[in-house]
Amino acid sequence: MALAFSAPRTILMVAGARPNFMKVAPLLKECEARPGCRAVLVHTGQHYDPELSEIFFRDLGIRPPDHALEVGSGSHAAQTAEILRRFEPVCQAARPDLVLVVGDVNSTLAATLVAVKLGIPVAHVEAGLRSFDRAMPEEVNRLLTDAVATWHFTTEASAGENLLREGIAPERIHFAGNVMIDTLLACRERAAASTILDRLGLATPAGVRPYGVVTLHRPSNVDAPAQLAGLLAALQALGEELPLIFPVHPRTAARLTAQGATLDGQGLRLVPPQGYLDFLHLLSRARLIITDSGGIQEESAILEVPCLTVRNSTERPVTVECGWNRLVGTRPSALLAAAGEVLHEGWRPGRRPPLWDGHASRRILDVLAGEPALLEVTR
Repeated sequence: MALAFSAPRTILMVAGARPNFMKVAPLLKECEARPGCRAVLVHTGQHYDPELSEIFFRDLGIRPPDHALEVGSGSHAAQTAEILRRFEPVCQAARPDLVLVVGDVNSTLAATLVAVKLGIPVAHVEAGLRSFDRAMPEEVNRLLTDAVATWHFTTEASAGENLLREGIAPERIHFAGNVMIDTLLACRERAAASTILDRLGLATPAGVRPYGVVTLHRPSNVDAPAQLAGLLAALQALGEELPLIFPVHPRTAARLTAQGATLDGQGLRLVPPQGYLDFLHLLSRARLIITDSGGIQEESAILEVPCLTVRNSTERPVTVECGWNRLVGTRPSALLAAAGEVLHEGWRPGRRPPLWDGHASRRILDVLAGEPALLEVTR
């Protein structure tokens, strides 16, 4: 049975980018179902275009935000600074008992800095994940957020070990599971009704044509013209054997335009970003996933689809340990070799990571409801 809050509490929940929406949705629902818990939703506007923002609110059933900061795009420094400037008056007006942040985007760090400067405790959901690569902006965001947060809710055992090594007190670390998987499991039935395969011509009277799904957006893969060109050549070669559907992130689309790339064809099909339900169905029926996204690594482990991650390290090692994800590095030849192994030699089925069961949000709210002393705000 879910714990009710012993006294009325206001939780300011912050979301800003596509992965955040999937993590906030179950937390918002769980909070609003509990007596004494009031959620105030802030959308920073870090992802502001309809493909990465509005459609996710609709697909996930998230109510309109109480505060829309509309910070828009910009450099990491400019975007973080603008969130700092616009989020502070929201905190001062709402006077929350705690600020809850998710993930590792600029919105996560900026909201955390504002809260702790105002004496408001912070709960970090998805704490402790580490790639050990500080060239990744997300790694810096993770480290700094965890350094000052009050509660650290982890998705896997390695995250707790990382936090302990960094000096976080054990009583502040809570292994809760994965809230993004809460969303996946809650939406899986609705996603199965998606018509995305028909619209892409992948559904036939005899079934579903074999295909793979590609996503690439990280600077290490798309910002250097030679690296991006090499990966695209490898994907086009692979596409001759297995058709590949490539929903193109706006960041990647800008790089492709800058390079004058013309890639759309039978083997490698470029399509716009998809809504959550459509994309979930697309992933679920794929034979292979090729990505550099952290969240898709996690989703592949529940959908039980082999995932090749085009990176040298991952902050989500449990996806590798459980057997659904493989790090292939960033060399095009290594990607082709790994994909060939999957297609010709098969993939040994893995297992589901512990506590990725759809109840992470309940565990998180139980912890917050059961520790009223920590909710006292120093002002």
